[in-house]
Amino acid sequence: MADFMKSEVFLAFSTYASVMLVKMLIMGPLTGYFRMSRGAFSNPEDARAHGGTDEESKKKLMTTNPDVERVRRCHQNDLENIIPFIGISLLYTLTEPNLSTALMHFRIFAASRILHSIAYLVPLPQPSRGLCWLVGLGTTFSMVYRVLKAGMRL
Repeated sequence: MADFMKSEVFLAFSTYASVMLVKMLIMGPLTGYFRMSRGAFSNPEDARAHGGTDEESKKKLMTTNPDVERVRRCHQNDLENIIPFIGISLLYTLTEPNLSTALMHFRIFAASRILHSIAYLVPLPQPSRGLCWLVGLGTTFSMVYRVLKAGMRL
């Protein structure tokens, strides 16, 4: 096992998985920033802490904001795609793929998710966001195919 963890493919996986996790972690504070700057809170205690001392002012602060909701949907999409990528790509590394092929998968996925977030948050016209999502999903399924193919040989 120690040799596996020293392999170049595993190190590449670790790097790109870390980049994707950091990207996903950034979305939480970004949501908080948008909530603060737009004055749109979802919890009564947050509204109260930011000037919602009476019912009327609290009601004004407890609203949805399109910018906050856009960041939240982007974050939700990350959760739905990055977490499966990490699990699948870890299994993929166990199939001992060629380093250049593994790097291609990891880089394409990472680029597609970063571009997806840019397309979501800017926002860019469709189909840019959809294409980025589709490329990332296709990359993940390519690794699934390799894992299943390797498993069928057992």
